[in-house]
Amino acid sequence: MTPHLPPIGAFPLDARRTRFTLWAPLHERMGLRLAGADRPLPMAPDADGYHTLDADAPPGTRYQFEFADGRLRPDPASLAQPDGVHGPSQVVARPFGAPPAPFANPPLAQHVFYELHAGAFTPEGTFDAVIPRLGALRDLGVTAIELMPIGQFPGARNWGYDGVSLFAAHSAYGGLHGLLRLVSACHAQGMAIFLDAVYNHLGPEGNYLGEFGPYFTDRYKTPWGAALNFDGPGSDHVREFFIQNSLFWTRDCGLDGLRLDAVHAIVDHSASTFIEELAARNHAAAENAGRRILVIAESSDNDPKLVRPRTIGGLGLDGCWNDDYHHAIRAALTGDRRGYYKPFGVGGGGAQIAKAINDRFVFAGEYSSGYGRRHGAPARDIDHARLIVFTQNHDQVGNRPLGDRLDATAGLDGARTAAALVLLSPFTPMLWMGEEYAEPAPFQYFVSHTDPDLIEAVRRGRKQEFAEFHAAGDAPDPQDEATLRRSTLDWSLREHPSHAKTLAYYTELLRLRRALDIPARASTASAAAHGPVVRLTYAGNPSILICANTGAHPAGAPLDHPGPFECLLDSTDPRWGGDRTPTRPTGPFARECMLAPRSVLVLRAAKENQ
Repeated sequence: MTPHLPPIGAFPLDARRTRFTLWAPLHERMGLRLAGADRPLPMAPDADGYHTLDADAPPGTRYQFEFADGRLRPDPASLAQPDGVHGPSQVVARPFGAPPAPFANPPLAQHVFYELHAGAFTPEGTFDAVIPRLGALRDLGVTAIELMPIGQFPGARNWGYDGVSLFAAHSAYGGLHGLLRLVSACHAQGMAIFLDAVYNHLGPEGNYLGEFGPYFTDRYKTPWGAALNFDGPGSDHVREFFIQNSLFWTRDCGLDGLRLDAVHAIVDHSASTFIEELAARNHAAAENAGRRILVIAESSDNDPKLVRPRTIGGLGLDGCWNDDYHHAIRAALTGDRRGYYKPFGVGGGGAQIAKAINDRFVFAGEYSSGYGRRHGAPARDIDHARLIVFTQNHDQVGNRPLGDRLDATAGLDGARTAAALVLLSPFTPMLWMGEEYAEPAPFQYFVSHTDPDLIEAVRRGRKQEFAEFHAAGDAPDPQDEATLRRSTLDWSLREHPSHAKTLAYYTELLRLRRALDIPARASTASAAAHGPVVRLTYAGNPSILICANTGAHPAGAPLDHPGPFECLLDSTDPRWGGDRTPTRPTGPFARECMLAPRSVLVLRAAKENQ
């Protein structure tokens, strides 16, 4: 680890003076150009390539770094880019505001996540506009919001994965101070706030990082651009840049955790990897402050080492997204076999869902036709809670050609079935914004680049990347502002009778999750499949049975306890928008549960029959 390296960026020393520190080992001389100045101020270099200067520059001052050839560039560690990714940076006062309200981040097992895009969550598209909605999310049963990436990107519209000023909360969302208000508001509501952090690539426009030092390497490639140098010469300092960024969000801004984007795309052959070091540094800083910080990976590798403790050779992360569970449910409900769904949906629909519950992944070392090889590794030693599951998220909705949501594809009855399989699972659940009331707006891919060639390249690339999912020309124009407008939630729909029924259903599922204490029962979970029907059992006294029919026809499953049973939830109940009634298990010796197409029953066995 390298905690001795200096903090980078602009740090005000008092009301007038600021210390500027930049890592630029490729250059012997660097200058600081303050707004309005006709020449740069020379910075002092050290042996490691850090350039430092204390200058008269109060908070609010705009500045750039100047190379010997006269090029002007923003600060790579800028906290504010009021004029966009190509313009000057701005000095921001530190520390930030009043001490945060007391808040204790729960263990991962106690969380229910809600992923949202700050620009599409409300018509205003700002951090401040999220705040009035937090109470509704808390009442739903959400414990943490997870923001899609917010680092400054080109223009005003973007998913966030084209960020290039990673320390600067995007100005269109309200910038750093808007974010801090949102953090405080979340904590006041008793909710945590997480951030999706992108450390596998930078966006293509305004990406000046490589001009300063060996931040990138040509030894590896990523699907989105140049790979970052986390294991080559100079990589200690590259790691420090990104670890300081992670600590800025969690330690300095008070966020409660990070979701690390696509860590499978970070190639790092170090004995102690960048991801491992980032998690350890964040955990240590949190422990020193008496806090809990959770570091969660997104990975398609099905690699349990990510979340195993470092003491037994793991990387020590707290959790990881579980795409397999999503793919198994979606394939069972929709029959989709295109693209990465190719190896899913076999075995009668329910078999792979049950396997994911029992083995944590569908592919835990077995052959996958999607990869053409064995995929994943055995993971039964991993607590279910360390894996985050969902049936909708920004990728799984937005990477469809039209951004259609699950209820548009599988119907409301299918979406209700999927919701129960997620929210009553032993895993840690996550919702996608608007899912809870069946928001009809799609979530489509949108950008606002300024380079015409790049705009056209994005249009072509978007069609090519997902060609297997749709016919050419189906995808909407990412550059068109209307694409964002189509993707924006309509919060008034929550009051509409049909949407209110869906909202009530999700609320009841999360109430049941708490009332039945599903996280505490997770270690007793077991699942079996009978054709399209999944039977999830939580052993205990009383035992809980969740029976879900993912098929398009009535189907049954044997019960692993004799009756009688108390029905705690029936997804076909008209209260939730259902229009059918299944044949429930009846009588003291009921041995079979019959279910309507795409429906769920939650049953509690009588105690005396355990």
